[in-house]
Amino acid sequence: MQSTTQTLTFPVTGMTCAACAMSVESIIGAQKGVDKAEVNYASQSVKVAFHPDSIQPANLQKAVQSIGYDLILDIKNGKALQDEAHRISYHLLKTNIIWAAALTIPVVMIGMFGMELPYANYLMMALTAPVLFLFGRGFFTGAWKQAAHGKANMDTLVALSTGIAFLFSVFNTLNPDFWHRRGLHPHVYFEAAAVVIVFIMLGKLLEERAKSNTSSAIKKLMSLQPNTVLLITAEGEKETAVSAVQVDDQILVRSGEKIPVDGVVYSGWSFIDESMISGEPVPVEKKEGSLVFAGTINQKGSFKFKAQKVGSNTLLAQIIRRVQDAQDSKAPLQKLVDKIAGIFVPVVMGVALLTLGTWLFLGGQYGLSYGLLAMVTVLVIACPCALGLATPTAIMVGMGKGAENGILIKDAEALELGHKVNAIILDKTGTLTEGHPQVTDFFWSPTATNRQQLHAVFLEMEKQSEHPLAAAIVAYLQKDQPITIQIDGFESLTGMGVRARFAANSYQAGSHKLVDQNQLTIPTALNNNIEELLKQAKTVIYFGNEKEVLAIAGITDRIKENSAKAVKALKDEGIQVYMLTGDNKVTAAAIAAQAGIEHYQADVLPSAKADFVKQLQQQGKVVAMIGDGINDSQALAQADVSIAMGKGSDIAMDVAKITIVSSDLLQVPKALRLSKLTVQTIRQNLFWAFIYNLIGIPLAAGILYPINGFLLNPMIAGAAMALSSVSVVGNSLRLKLAKLS
Repeated sequence: MQSTTQTLTFPVTGMTCAACAMSVESIIGAQKGVDKAEVNYASQSVKVAFHPDSIQPANLQKAVQSIGYDLILDIKNGKALQDEAHRISYHLLKTNIIWAAALTIPVVMIGMFGMELPYANYLMMALTAPVLFLFGRGFFTGAWKQAAHGKANMDTLVALSTGIAFLFSVFNTLNPDFWHRRGLHPHVYFEAAAVVIVFIMLGKLLEERAKSNTSSAIKKLMSLQPNTVLLITAEGEKETAVSAVQVDDQILVRSGEKIPVDGVVYSGWSFIDESMISGEPVPVEKKEGSLVFAGTINQKGSFKFKAQKVGSNTLLAQIIRRVQDAQDSKAPLQKLVDKIAGIFVPVVMGVALLTLGTWLFLGGQYGLSYGLLAMVTVLVIACPCALGLATPTAIMVGMGKGAENGILIKDAEALELGHKVNAIILDKTGTLTEGHPQVTDFFWSPTATNRQQLHAVFLEMEKQSEHPLAAAIVAYLQKDQPITIQIDGFESLTGMGVRARFAANSYQAGSHKLVDQNQLTIPTALNNNIEELLKQAKTVIYFGNEKEVLAIAGITDRIKENSAKAVKALKDEGIQVYMLTGDNKVTAAAIAAQAGIEHYQADVLPSAKADFVKQLQQQGKVVAMIGDGINDSQALAQADVSIAMGKGSDIAMDVAKITIVSSDLLQVPKALRLSKLTVQTIRQNLFWAFIYNLIGIPLAAGILYPINGFLLNPMIAGAAMALSSVSVVGNSLRLKLAKLS
């Protein structure tokens, strides 16, 4: 009889690279009673399928701890504990770098300019020891734990090269006569060891900073739901927790409150901001029979509704779950350096041992001394400083270059993938358009006399109106500094508009329904304007007296000035451009035509946007999603490269890995160009780091000694190592001079 299998997901702490994720996955997968272990580096978690009667989570934790990482068993509070552990780890790393750098600077100064000082070697030894074994001890403990399980990574090479360079220097400091008797000068490499530790620690800090803190987006999504609701019971209104709400419970929502669960209105009337779902800025009218959704915001009216979906079944809960799934489904970023380290480390160790063995066997009376010297030189010259700096320095400069241009990049993965993008999905509202309704057209009837007075009447009526579009009309009419008047008899006409009196005349403003209801005449000249506005998918607001329409206002969410230019620039790069919107088909067609986009979809829900991203990915495309709203968060999380508009929602910016501060779409081609330049720089850095090792290691091993008696001095090897690092940093700094347009 087979035992039951339990599947749990545990947060993991301490992982800093894809190789770490592989180590955690292999150690858990090797435990007896574990069927399968899947580590997700993006979400810093591991999903484990195991048999509880064979192994307990505590045993898994011990196994993970044995290789230098940790498993958080408190799943309920796991994310909070993981965030706290990450915060503490980051703070500790930052502190260690500051202290290590403070001690390293004088070591370098002495090594370069003060070797003739009394006790210079002893002073450098005293300063270098804490850099390696106190502030940089993580490299040595990590290497030891990896070695205990027969594994090697970058920590191994860092610990080995710096540790041997330090011990060799200590030996030379305490026993200089050993080399003097053999006619050799005892060089020390304290400054090389200290500098390597500081540089590699800096690279780790950059990686930590670049990690996407996706949990903040989830927290903000969760905060969209209120904690309490007003239940309508037989005894009256009763405040209760949202978690206690049941299907068919009756709930009262007042002006300005958030909707707690999904349901249907049975009494009252209001406008609700549903931009979370549709992305559209104009609130939606709700009356008896209308559906309402958790997380949306009630505007000015109040209403009662009956709960239909609660808890994990609400649309908001589904959005949260889809965002989490999209983030967790990302494959770990396989860093080229981490892959190489797995091969490079054992190869270098093997070459170093082979060098010593060859010298012992063929070197004669100087075999031991020359062999030791050559072995240390191999390890010093093969130090991974240039290799370790190749990626982080280029990314750091690339991020800085982006920031100078208003492109904020918070994850190195986006910078590495951007140049591969061949499909871009654009949200409409707030991305292609301004993101809020504006009056773009205004026409008076030829029969409208005393327009200054009528202008003031229209303005005062809209000031008192609760309709969502009233603010746009007020903003437009106020520009002309109208005269001040006092209207009376103001009346709100549900679903149609408003009515008021001034100077014994009755005036009304609102939708076409109001015009039909009151049988108002529309002058022929205005009719032509109305037809044109409707063709452009604009909303028309009518203003008139008791007999005829006196003026009309065309309202739309206007397309941004640079949107069409940006779309053309992207298409010129061979990138396919798509537009997805929650708006209606007529408006979507009009905006797509103005922007020059052939592929678009209207009436798209948040989940459908994410599904469309998946479809393109399944076709082999590298997809970038550009949005600004909560409704875009699922698609942003699913996309290979996610870009948020800086003037959009905090949640979109938290999920996205790139933010365009100005919300100008013309910055997107620049961001992709920056990615291309950064990746080119990384490849150049890695090329030079490997060429340097390819030439340097054989020279250090003494390959030329049998030919011309040349044996590379370890001091020169240390200088060459430093020069390789300088060349990598210098090449990365060239990015600052690059043009992005």
